[in-house]
Amino acid sequence: MKSDTIIGRKKEIEVLNSLLKSSKSEFAAIYGRRRVGKSFLVEEVFRGKIVFKMVGTYIKDSDDMTYKSRQLTHFYKALIDSGFRTSDPVPTNWLDAFRMLRQFLAGHKARRKVIFLDELPWLAGRQSAELIAELGYFWNSWASGERNIVLIVCGSATSWMLDNVIRDYGGLHGRLTRMIHLLPFSLKECAEFFKKRGFHLSQYEVAVNYMVMGGIPYYMDKLQSDKTLTQNIDDIFFKNKSVHQEFEDVYTGLFASNERYVDVVKILSGKFYGMTRSELAKASGISSGGTLSKIISNLLQSDIIREYPRIGAARMEKVYQLKDFFTLFYFNFLSNNGFTHSGNWKSIQRTAQFYSWAGNTFELLVTDHIQQLTEALRIATVSNSFCYTGKSPDGTGAQIDLVIQWEGERTDYLCEMKFSENEYVFNADYQRNMLNKLDAFVNSKHHNKTHSVQIVLVTTYGLHQNEYSSSVNQVVTFEQLFQ
Repeated sequence: MKSDTIIGRKKEIEVLNSLLKSSKSEFAAIYGRRRVGKSFLVEEVFRGKIVFKMVGTYIKDSDDMTYKSRQLTHFYKALIDSGFRTSDPVPTNWLDAFRMLRQFLAGHKARRKVIFLDELPWLAGRQSAELIAELGYFWNSWASGERNIVLIVCGSATSWMLDNVIRDYGGLHGRLTRMIHLLPFSLKECAEFFKKRGFHLSQYEVAVNYMVMGGIPYYMDKLQSDKTLTQNIDDIFFKNKSVHQEFEDVYTGLFASNERYVDVVKILSGKFYGMTRSELAKASGISSGGTLSKIISNLLQSDIIREYPRIGAARMEKVYQLKDFFTLFYFNFLSNNGFTHSGNWKSIQRTAQFYSWAGNTFELLVTDHIQQLTEALRIATVSNSFCYTGKSPDGTGAQIDLVIQWEGERTDYLCEMKFSENEYVFNADYQRNMLNKLDAFVNSKHHNKTHSVQIVLVTTYGLHQNEYSSSVNQVVTFEQLFQ
């Protein structure tokens, strides 16, 4: 069943609806960044059909036994609230808890019995092996054979979900029948969201909102249509002291221990184009071994950072870049060593600080919409993409934001991303700079000499036509990124 309250998520809705139509028991795992709308999606699609729901609760500063006891108590009360009648006391272990769930489901009259275990990583706690083992036993020994069970597990701690559920090599190995990695809204979905909520924002303001909130529905839901975007951003972030707690909650929700993760993202926030592993190890003081590998892997899996190849030096380098828009906004405008507010959004508009931030995050916005970009450029197959950093024959340094190679058409697209409130204007200096980048790339060992080159400008409202604009072969605008 598709709810009219859901924006986008067409593929995900199709997957979830197929669970109800299936003739066998289904086991689905949903993961993604905190606040991205996982719980909302499940509850709306299965509205009125969930026979048992349990939400794990994060309990700070609690020993393992107390933590487990409280989660089991919540599980027991959720069963009672769902209609389970028993004289048994609160279970003291997960074997008994799932035995009670089995008894409850066996007596339920629903044709398809949907069970929703939300925030499974918090439900399991630090000592997660017991819950995972008993969940696996519950599924393998009974639920999978009933043919009418729909078990959905959900969690924001992406690395935990991948390690303990999706890639589990114990009782859950190979048992999942569906997996959904829920991503933030695209620009198009953001525009649909605002239209449905009675906003009349320009594409420029939708894009600025995206660069602040990253298409995260939870933050967007806080906007009020009777206020301007600037007033909303001031209210939600600059006038709201709880924004600092929200930042901490994002990282607490993603990882078991958030301290070193926050250290790493703070370092990356000061290096927009990212850092290599060795650079990150040196700056953070974390040895380039297992600990740093785990932090990097978990941040990648949680969509907080991205990894991309940087070509142009003696060898290709892997670079790690902070890509979470809310985190970038937080470190740019809301946080300093004392975690205090720094002005307000109204006063920051059209300042050098604003344009520096907007220029950088616009590049991330474009990389988030690489499919729309390649479709606008009529590229059928991306053979390779990377950032290029090198030198032209005269020794002048050159950096190209994005190089897309299409072997089928023997063409390399050199993409420059420029944020602007109007048509972007090329002058003699910028044309010289752009041609220098072209010269550096075509004379490098990374350019296949049989390939032609297209210079692409990705900007907001297009390119102003003048005597210097002819050096650009293609222009991609906002409108095309909203497709």
